[in-house]
Amino acid sequence: MKKIISLTLSVFIIQAYAQSFVRFNSERSIKRLSRTDYKVDFFSLSNLYTAQPNGVVCGPTTMSIVLNALNKDQRPKTSFAKELKVNIPDKWDPRFERYTPDNIFNENTDKVKTKSQVYGEPIDGKKDFGLQLRQLHQMFIAHEVKSEIHVVTDKTNLKKLKKEMIKNLQTPNDYIVINYARKPLGQKGGGHISPLVAYDEKSDSFLIMDVNPNKDQWIWVKFEDLVKALNTFDTIENRGLLFISK
Repeated sequence: MKKIISLTLSVFIIQAYAQSFVRFNSERSIKRLSRTDYKVDFFSLSNLYTAQPNGVVCGPTTMSIVLNALNKDQRPKTSFAKELKVNIPDKWDPRFERYTPDNIFNENTDKVKTKSQVYGEPIDGKKDFGLQLRQLHQMFIAHEVKSEIHVVTDKTNLKKLKKEMIKNLQTPNDYIVINYARKPLGQKGGGHISPLVAYDEKSDSFLIMDVNPNKDQWIWVKFEDLVKALNTFDTIENRGLLFISK
């Protein structure tokens, strides 16, 4: 009987840990978003939200959302299939001026990582899918925006970092991009990249605008759990976050 109770308790604890985050469509989420003053980025980026088209490009997708917010006068044209142009009037251009996970690549970003390399083309004989934090940092700079990189380790001044994060979410025209591991948050999957868009002081939680809605919803996570997800090792160094501005 004691073993059954112990096992049941263990399962309960595991389930509680797995559900430590709060999903965006919940009542608790609505309360957090409505009462907080730290949500400027939410309204700016949610209007430009794009879901990643496949499991590889969370980095490029996140870049496209943030660049659409920052580089309003420099957005490239989207693509339009030739076979669909047959009945389109010659004087009408159906394309939009908007960054996408495909057109964020150019000759400047190629110096950091090409589109083919993001999709696994070997670099010096090794495959490196997606974008690591420092590569993402360099890709943003290649688009002529400011990027401040914070690799999170055991030595990171968390109090100072948290203060800067909260300030960012209260001011317009600057954004936070996080590179984190899903498992410490109780989610399935490996490393991921998405924008961070709001903070609720009462619950001490941040809202992650997950660019992969096929995996899970946007979620609120406590700061201590977010740190655990950021303080994880990637290919050559720990993950972390970027402060992006014009």
